Amino acid sequence: MADGERQQEFARFVRSHWSQLMTIAVAVSGSRDEAEDLVQTALTGAYARWRRIRSEEALAHLRRSIANAHVSRWRRHRGAELTVAEPPDVATGVHEAAAVDDRQRLLPLLRALPRRQRAVLVLRYLCDLPDAEIAAVLGISRGTVRSQAARGLDALRRGRAPTAPSAVADVNRPALTTKGTP
Repeated sequence: MADGERQQEFARFVRSHWSQLMTIAVAVSGSRDEAEDLVQTALTGAYARWRRIRSEEALAHLRRSIANAHVSRWRRHRGAELTVAEPPDVATGVHEAAAVDDRQRLLPLLRALPRRQRAVLVLRYLCDLPDAEIAAVLGISRGTVRSQAARGLDALRRGRAPTAPSAVADVNRPALTTKGTP
């Protein structure tokens, strides 16, 4: 594949998945500014290896890259979490704006959770990673992944944040199921 074709293919991929990647990054980081940095970091790494990344695995690769970049930043700056007063602005006029709005309602709920519970829930339900991969990304055991997920979901159901969207109240909805979880 020529460099021009590779650039065009990569640009098409980024245009079609930007909103989804940003949603995941905002949910993981809690900040739109940091989310943009995480997505850019993941895309920069993916572009360098774009020829070797299979197209059917590209989105999963970038999701893991975003999560790994966030964990790396968190480890470097442990204890210096940036909190924001309001959720990030939602883009208007974009096709995926409705999907982003739905997920934006989860942000206050996720922010109310401890960092590890938030990371486990985002990786499990937004990135659709199995427990083994979540454990590897976060450097914890699979049992800890399951217990943190249970505690986080319990806290979301109890409504620790101002409002609880219906997507959180019913964890058996297909959008919240994940492969590889018991």
